[in-house]
Amino acid sequence: MVASALWLCLTAGARAADEIRIGVLDFLGSEATVGEWSPMLRHLEARLPGRSVRLLRMDHAGMRAAVTADEVDFIVTNPGHYIELEAELGISRILTLDAGKGHPPERALGSAVVVRADRSDLQSLADLRGKRLAIVGREGFGGFQLVWGELDAIGLSPDEDLAELQSLGLPMSRVLDAVAGGRADAGVVRTCLLETLNGEARGIRVLAPRAEPGFPCATSTSLYPDWPLARLRHTAPELAKSVAIALLSMDAERDGLAWAVPADYQSVHELFRRLQIGPYAYLREPTLMVLAQRYWPWVAGFSLALLGWILYTVRVEYLVQQRTAALSNALAERERLESAARSAQERADHLARLSVLGELSGTLAHELNQPLASIANYANSINLRADNGRLTPASLREATGEIAAQAERASGILSRIRSFARKRTAAREAVAPAELAGDAIALFRGMMAQAPDIRLDDSLPPDAAVEVDRLQIQQVLLNLLKNGYDAGRGLPPERQPLEIRLAESGSGLDITVRDHGCGLDDSTRVRLFEPFFTTKTDGLGLGLSICRSIAESHGGRLTASTPTDGPGACFTLTLPGLARGHAHD
Repeated sequence: MVASALWLCLTAGARAADEIRIGVLDFLGSEATVGEWSPMLRHLEARLPGRSVRLLRMDHAGMRAAVTADEVDFIVTNPGHYIELEAELGISRILTLDAGKGHPPERALGSAVVVRADRSDLQSLADLRGKRLAIVGREGFGGFQLVWGELDAIGLSPDEDLAELQSLGLPMSRVLDAVAGGRADAGVVRTCLLETLNGEARGIRVLAPRAEPGFPCATSTSLYPDWPLARLRHTAPELAKSVAIALLSMDAERDGLAWAVPADYQSVHELFRRLQIGPYAYLREPTLMVLAQRYWPWVAGFSLALLGWILYTVRVEYLVQQRTAALSNALAERERLESAARSAQERADHLARLSVLGELSGTLAHELNQPLASIANYANSINLRADNGRLTPASLREATGEIAAQAERASGILSRIRSFARKRTAAREAVAPAELAGDAIALFRGMMAQAPDIRLDDSLPPDAAVEVDRLQIQQVLLNLLKNGYDAGRGLPPERQPLEIRLAESGSGLDITVRDHGCGLDDSTRVRLFEPFFTTKTDGLGLGLSICRSIAESHGGRLTASTPTDGPGACFTLTLPGLARGHAHD
């Protein structure tokens, strides 16, 4: 193919060690493709000093060959082509193109069926029956596959119900030329191509445009995610991370392009599954009628074999009936054993719930014992003074005040545990960091019968505040405190205390929880935040993973480090948007 030869020409020659090669699907033509992606190249070279960036224009076949031979580090292609290469060659998306203009990356790409403006006989997609349709090729996502999906939804087959399916290849302007010249009744192009060409597209209109709120261009199909930037298997993770960070800093108005975190391409998978193409081509199975017409000698032989099999089946049926009784008994025994196993599991689950309830009850009893005992003592003191005639108004007010204070203390213990455990709608508010840490410490002490000493080091201004979901951040701090408590359990008393440090970090807030345990080895630190990874015998491995998700949902991060002044581990929760003058009174 011509475009494949173009790829070979561009990739010839030795490759520099500091060169980044990015393959781009060339659907507009060489000049337009270079103009569209040049801002990305300039931005990468500016943000990654010492590295050169090279753009390689390719067609579908050329890009597949380049990925197979590891001739590129990254590729930018349409969602359909990406799904195929992901399943076949193991590439993975790291970013999704964000075209801006008011529509999200998840709804940014569609197809437009174009016809000449003077074709009044073409008003809907159903009118394409018996017509000539021009496409770039069957592998084209916006250039064919999206319209294929719409035709399939209304019962039209491109191969059976169209007069001709013309594959013209890239660039996509060939489709417009074929429609304008009358060589095709209709054509398929990517959405927004007509709007981009302006005057060059005069005399052509979009067939059956759909109403897509917020989308600036006419489209004949549903909208799908925009083009992804994908890394290859051989691409170093450090390089992929650097490129992703650099591209995420692009601004559409300033740089002409922008990128977003990877979009969900499930809609593309569903389309391909319905059309039985790409990774789902294995689902396309011929019908019995097609097989009979194509392989009738084999069908005849199969029929004879089937007849022999039926005779054999009749012969062995008697033997099967003899063994049915034994099999039924075995199945009944199996069902009995499975029922017994289920009952045992249910009892074990019930005992586990009772164990947790018992542990919680013991903790509450331990914490509530002191205020309840104080209330009883003051009440008995009032009775004794009343019996001895020494009950004065002052002593009565003192005793009742103490009773009220101890009752409020007991109520506070129950209120903190109940408010933390109850379901509620997530809401963010400006909260003083010291108040956040203090509430978490109080709740932790209320839940642990023998909580270690916790020192709070607050170097923030008195009026500092941060806007967070209070209970989610308390959940993170409680998890970190519990991990620190577990790390110091069994060690000498001087290594059991925990520390919480509050400090500014640029315009954000750092909350660091420090323990004096055995620390983290390199292998543990690498997998620390992976779901289901745990070093505890009774742990699920979800606590730190959930904590990191909470931090990232606040626009922050959760990191682990080793302290320089002794043993242990430090976990730092960084939150953005530290402000002053908004703390609660």
